[in-house]
Amino acid sequence: MNTTKALQQPPMKKHVVRIVGGEYRRTPIPVIDQPGLRPTPDRVRETLFNWLQHFWASDFTDKRVLDLFAGTGALGFEAASRGVAHVQMVENNPLAVASLRSLRSKLKADHIRIHQGSATQVLQRLNNTPFDLILLDPPFDQGWIARLWPSLPELLSPTGLVYIESEAPLPEQLECEILRQARAGQVHFYLIRFAAMQKTDNNRDTQT
Repeated sequence: MNTTKALQQPPMKKHVVRIVGGEYRRTPIPVIDQPGLRPTPDRVRETLFNWLQHFWASDFTDKRVLDLFAGTGALGFEAASRGVAHVQMVENNPLAVASLRSLRSKLKADHIRIHQGSATQVLQRLNNTPFDLILLDPPFDQGWIARLWPSLPELLSPTGLVYIESEAPLPEQLECEILRQARAGQVHFYLIRFAAMQKTDNNRDTQT
């Protein structure tokens, strides 16, 4: 009984983050009091979606987004607010999941799906579902990016992009094209495209 009550009313920190733009602009996103929860700051989200406006020609309406480490949902809710067709959030912490579902209900955001489970478990179930953007903001210092890297191309549409937040610069040996990159404090963030996929696209263009 105590566990159920905790899920319904997750403990909150004293601060919130807010959705920067779009339909849900200025909506507060509660930050629950859980270790390692690190919501993407407003100005970093604004930078990311400025980048996406360029690469998507300001048209978000047909895009599918996968947020593999949703946490507070700041990135996923921002994408939903900007008008993407579908957002799949993945989060392992049950308290965080309860908070995500509560905000989704408040916003009546039916184009958001929330899955409780680990990123590795969910990846095994999504291999037939291409996404236009994968949001990858995992817990730091746990090797998640290297672990998930081989699985990401299979989840992307032919022109799919990946957004990454990392505690260190991306290793040079990773095969990808860095489209944009910046740094906020100690956090490095990137918008990348897989080099192999880009090469395939170019070959298709040449053949046609």
